[in-house]
Parts: sequence; structure tokens; C-alpha cells
Amino acid sequence: MTEKEIQIPEVALILLVGTSGAGKSTFARKHFLSTEIVSSDICRGLVSDDENAQDASADAFDVLHLIAERRLRRGLLTVVDATNVQESARRSLLRVARKQHCLAQAIVLDIAESTCLERNKTRPDRDFGPHVIRNQARQLKRSMRQLKREGFSQVHILKSEEEINQVSFKRIPLWTNKRNETGPFDIIGDIHGCFDELVTLLTKLGYHVDQNTADSAYPYSITPPAQRKAIFVGDLVDRGPKNPEVLRLVMSMVHQGHALCVSGNHDDKLKRKLEGRQVKVNHGLEQTLAQLESEPEAFIQQVSSFLDGLISHYVLDNGHLVTAHAGMKEHYQGRASGTVRAFALYGETTGETDEYGLPVRYEWANDYRGKALVVYGHTPTIEPEFFNNTICIDTGCVFGGKLTALRYPERELVSVPASQVYYEPSRPLFEEQDTRSLQHRHDDVLNISDVQGKRFITTPLRNKICIEEQYAAAALETLSRFTVNPKWINYLPPTMSPAHASEEADLLEDPQQALDYFQQMEVETVICQEKHMGSRAIVQICKTPDVSRRVFGIQSEAIGCCYTRTGRRFFNDDTLEQTFLLEVQQAVTNAGLWDTLKTDWLTLDCELMPWSFKASELIRQQYAAVGCAGNNVLPVAYQLLEQAALRGVDLNGLNQRIATHHQHISGFRQAYQQYCWSVTEVNQLKLAPFHIMASEGAMHTDKNHQWHMAHISDLAKASKGLIQATDYRIIHPVEEHECQEVTQWWQSLLEKGSEGIVIKPMDFVCHTNVGLAQPALKVRGKEYLRLIYGPNYDAPENLVRLKKRGLGKKRRLAIKEFSLGLAALQRFVGQEPLRRVHECILGVIALSAEPVDPRL
Repeated sequence: MTEKEIQIPEVALILLVGTSGAGKSTFARKHFLSTEIVSSDICRGLVSDDENAQDASADAFDVLHLIAERRLRRGLLTVVDATNVQESARRSLLRVARKQHCLAQAIVLDIAESTCLERNKTRPDRDFGPHVIRNQARQLKRSMRQLKREGFSQVHILKSEEEINQVSFKRIPLWTNKRNETGPFDIIGDIHGCFDELVTLLTKLGYHVDQNTADSAYPYSITPPAQRKAIFVGDLVDRGPKNPEVLRLVMSMVHQGHALCVSGNHDDKLKRKLEGRQVKVNHGLEQTLAQLESEPEAFIQQVSSFLDGLISHYVLDNGHLVTAHAGMKEHYQGRASGTVRAFALYGETTGETDEYGLPVRYEWANDYRGKALVVYGHTPTIEPEFFNNTICIDTGCVFGGKLTALRYPERELVSVPASQVYYEPSRPLFEEQDTRSLQHRHDDVLNISDVQGKRFITTPLRNKICIEEQYAAAALETLSRFTVNPKWINYLPPTMSPAHASEEADLLEDPQQALDYFQQMEVETVICQEKHMGSRAIVQICKTPDVSRRVFGIQSEAIGCCYTRTGRRFFNDDTLEQTFLLEVQQAVTNAGLWDTLKTDWLTLDCELMPWSFKASELIRQQYAAVGCAGNNVLPVAYQLLEQAALRGVDLNGLNQRIATHHQHISGFRQAYQQYCWSVTEVNQLKLAPFHIMASEGAMHTDKNHQWHMAHISDLAKASKGLIQATDYRIIHPVEEHECQEVTQWWQSLLEKGSEGIVIKPMDFVCHTNVGLAQPALKVRGKEYLRLIYGPNYDAPENLVRLKKRGLGKKRRLAIKEFSLGLAALQRFVGQEPLRRVHECILGVIALSAEPVDPRL
């Protein structure tokens, strides 16, 4: 007997149907993975510890249905190993398949009743009487006559052991599955019979269209650009002037393998009309039918066959792209059901009609959270906009708009204008009053489920960064209550770890330890920058208020924003902030950076001085209080001790310790006083940028730090004094003399009152054979550390203890925050929804709440 091949869909519910003893379990194990099989016996054992406990059947089938539903939801083939001879049992499983929009097939093992009886005699666990087998056999015979009518897409009946042993299975991809086609693609919106515009658009896209009159059905010969393929999102016909020609051209492209096409609702309606079914001849169908009247019958039959072969949607590029006429929910993608097809053709409506008598559509894209880009048409729009990783490219060509194509993966839009208005729209295509993008308008309110709870965030630099629920909740409160308008926040900088403890007896930190770290990480070149004593500031600056509306979605006349490393507002004075931003904007203009970087906006990572401008309360309540108390108390204490010494009291060196303590308090006061001055005007501020993080369409983390320093130097020269360049040195950690020169430079900076230096890999993001290097290490000066650790921190006994400080958690946080910050910026530049950007921003804020020694 020849082998019988059964074709089954790659995603489907397969029911094995047969009496007890028919060999269903053996058959399933032979042809399917153990994980693909859901056995009623095993489920019975799971809920009762006895696979034959018939009183546990109800619970067992509850478990079986749950497992089957979850597998189908995940797009996995699921094989149900149960008798399934009762119609009620099959009906409940078919309901599961329909709910998950999956096909169902039945495989019937029609084994002789006597064979089943003999097999059960050899199984001591099957001690039920022969009447059970007889009843199941009768139910099976009745079932075989009605299985097809119940809703199974295919029914395969195997009538003998020999036939069962000879069968094999071939898994067939669903018609929607084009994951292996990775493009590049040119996806073309609704054509509606606009043939001339279609040819013009194809030509503009690089396709050569030649007419070949020898073939009446496929009269066009198309030469596409190298490796590119067109995709039509449906509505080829109706309303326009040349519907037959559009059909001929699209059919030619599909026939020659240069295009794919999905069905639109107008195409489907024409198909049903050509099949002789009753449809209303309206909404432009009358034009199409009139134009087809003069066409030969053979062509009309080919059109009918072509339209009948169009499917609902395609999943392409390994699941990263979905094309459909009216859109496609994430749960429907790659599925096959009447519901899925209806959604692809018509979308979803609320059941209401608008003032023009047209159905009010439910905006499914508002709730879309899928990873695949969904490209669709159906609803005319003036300009295509990316929105929640979807885009509608129907730009109303037949209504006098334009015909649009989306180049994928480039995400470039290409359009040609309509030659004229061919059909008056039922609903006028008015422009919105709100000039912001659809995405920005939708992002005015975020869905809390998008940012709530424990999360695992995947970033390009570090996979699956865990954000604990309690820290995520605190971060959400911070972002919603205390920050600037969250739409400004596209980046937050990472924390910075200090270098390991110095080997010098009287120092806690020195440059050599940082250089040793980078040498161990196999970083060949580093940049050493002066560390300014101010507050970290992110400055967003736009060329005009229109840019802030377009790029950031800010509905105001603002040209920018300045916020802290936790997203809080930097300026309390609106006038001072506006003057500050205008000066930064003018400096960017004077430096020519708008043109150099081909941008209308910039994100700058900076230090804003003086420290007291933002930290005045901290200085007053913490540092000044200590300094004042010490300055007032210690001289008196020293005077009293000196008097006691004159009386011959043995002070055991206490007076000298108090004198040293007083000296340290004086140094402590001097340390913070030099970073404090009054600010009432912009010219009393100093801004030291050190990173140009991003501009229009680009992150600049692919440039090394020298590139950043060069452009910032130009910015400082173009400034009226607000912007300050940062001194730096470039060295190689393996060169001992260069390391010594940096240490000398560090010491000279400290003598001038500097906080210290920051040492970074020359590359912004530095991967080596050892791993991802720290983005920066700070090396602070001896006197500045007095502020951090207290006036007497450098006493020998204190230094010994401090040198044992652990840096592991601080450095892990730095890498995580660095990864999240860059991921947020990448998503922003890529015009992803705000929820995607804020997922990473909230992650940085949440990580900053984790307990770690703040003095590090």
C-alpha cells in the first residue's frame, strides 16, 4: 500500500477521533511532538493522580480546554488525544478553535470494534466492559456522517491498521504566512481605478512598465528595481476611470511574481457580483461594471478567479510586517477565520453612523501594541502618519488626493498627486485644527497598563533589564506628578561610578585606578574631561515652536525645555528659562549646527552651573549647617582645651585633634562656597554641554567623544558667554607617561578648585572582548570628597574603612541606566509611541530609586 500524505496547517487544532483502544495515543506520539499533544488521560491524571478516574473527567477536560486555548493563542499546533466520539465534546473544542481564529481538522481512526476490544483486554487499567466500546463505536459511526458539517476544515478517515501505519503528515504554512519574504517592499495604497497615477507612482518607485499586447490577460511586462516587490493593500477597483487597466496591471505583476495583493472590500464586492450573488450596485461599483461590459468574457472570468484568490492579509519579514486592507489586530495576525477576513476588509465599526450616513469606525490602532508594523488603507487620510506602529497609506487618490506608497524597511513615503477629482467623497477630507501628529495627540493620555507592574525591558545594549514593581510604581508617580511635561523627556543620563580606591595612602580616588580599569577592559583610547561642579541638565532645543509641536507634541509656543537627571524642572522662573533657551537656540544658530546636522532640534546632555542654582536648599540645610556649626563651635572648644592644657590637664592630644578638625571644617566650607553664587540673570549661569545626544532622525552615540567635544567647542565660541567648552585630554591607558601626565593635569585642576575629572572610553558605546565598558568613571578631588564623606573623611582610620567601599551595585546600575537611556532615545528618534519611550524612561527613574550608597 502506498503512503498516504495528510496535509495539515502549521497552526491548527487537530482532533483525534476514535474509540478506546483504536491506537490514538500511539498514533499521536508517532507523528507529533509530545508538547503538541494534549491528552485527556494525562489531564485526568493531573487533576486526580489517576488517568482512569472517570469521576475526574469534568475537571480534566477543563484543563484540556485551557491548555488547548493557550497553545492556539500562541500560534502552536495542538493535537487533542481523546475519544472525541461525542458531538458535544467536539463542539466545545471547535468553540476553542473559533475563539482563537484557528482551523480545525479531524483525524478519524476507524478501527474494527473487535480489535479495540482485544487491545483493551491486555490493558489492566481498562477494566470497563465491552458495552463501552460498543457505545463508542456506534457514536463514531454517527459522527462520521456529520463531521464536515460541524465546522472542521478537513476530515481524514483512516479505515484500517495498514492505512494508519502508512500515513504521513506534511505541515503547510497558512496562506497568510509570507514570513520568509523579507523585502524590500513598496506597499501601495488604495488605487480605485486610478491607472495613470499608478503607472506614474510605479515609475517613480523605479519600476519599468511595458505593454505586451500578445497576452490579453497579462498585457504588461514589469521590471522591478533590484530585489524589490510591490504589495497592494486592496481596493483596486470602483470610482476611478480605468478599473480594467488597473486589474490588468496588478494581475500582470502578481502573475510575474513582482507583487503581492490582498483583498479590499470593493474588490470582494466585485468578486461576489461576478459570481452572480446579490450585492448593492453603489459606491462606485456601477462605474466598474460599466467599464467591464466592453471586456471579453475570458478576461472577466480571469478577474473573478484573481479576486477569489486574494486573501485577507499577509504576515511578512519574519513577522515584522503585516499588510491588510483595513488593518489587523495583533491577535488576528496570521490567523484564518471569517472574523479575521471581515476585519481585514472592513475594520471594526461602533454600530453608529455619522452625519454623512457613513459607519463610525472603531479606531483599532489606538489600542494596537503589536511588534509588527501594520500597513493598511481603506480610510482616506490627507497625510499618512505612523501611529502605534501602524500606518494608513490611503491618501484618497480617487477623491483628488494622491496615490501613496510606503517603502519598507526604509519607512519612506512616496506619493504622486491625482490628475483630477474622479469621485466626490461622501465625507469631506478636512484638516484637523490640532497641527500635532496623530501619534502625539493620542499620546496625551497614556494607558497605565503600558507602564505598570514588574517589567522586563529589552534594550540593544543589554537584554531584559528587570524593573521591580515597587520601584516602577514610585517612578510612575514621579513622572506623573513631579517632572516637566513628560513629552519633553526622551533621555535620562545614567549614574556614574567612581574609580576604585587609590593605592596612595592619603587619597581615596586618583586617575590611575580609573585608567587601570579601562586597561583591564581592553579599551585602547580614553578621553579625560574636566568635571564641572554643577547639576546634570538635559536641554531640548528647537528651531521654532512648530518644531516642538511636530517633534515633541508640545501644544505651546515653547522652543525647548531644561530638566534634571530625574526629569524634574530645572528653572522655577519662566522668564529666566525662556531667556536661557533663547540664548542656547541663538548659539546653535550662530554655530551653524542646524545646517551641519540637518536638524531642527537637538538633545544636549550638559552640566549647568552654579551648583547652588539647583541645590540651594541642599546646601543650606545640609552643607552650610555643618559648616556653620563647626565654624562656631570648634574655635571655642579649642580655646577651652588650650586653657585646660595651661592648667596642666592631660588632654591626650585632644586639642590637636580639634585643631585639625577645625582646619577640615574650613576646607569643607571653602569646598562648597566656591560652587555657590547668586543667579538672577542668564549671564550668571554657565552651561557645559558634553554630549550632543540626538537630532532629527539620528542618535549621535555612534560618534566618538572627540566629535562631540569639537561641535561643543564651536557652540561655545558662538555663544555670548552662557555656553562653556570643557577641557579634555586624549590618552592611551597602556602608556605610562600619558597616565602620569593626566594625573598631573588632574592635580592642577584641583588646585584651581575643580571637582575632578571624568574618564570615558573614546567610543560613546564601548564593547570589547571583555564586555561592555562603563560609560564613564569619575575621579574626584580630595577637597571635594570632604563634602561627600564629611570634614574628617581623610583621617587615616576613616580612609582605611572607606577604601573598602563596594562599587559592584553602582556599576551594574550605571550599565543598566546607560542601556535604558540610549534605548529611550533610539525609540524617540525612531518615532515610536511615547509609551515605548517612557517604558525606558520609567526604568531609569525606577533604578535610581534602588538603595545604593548616595556618596558613590
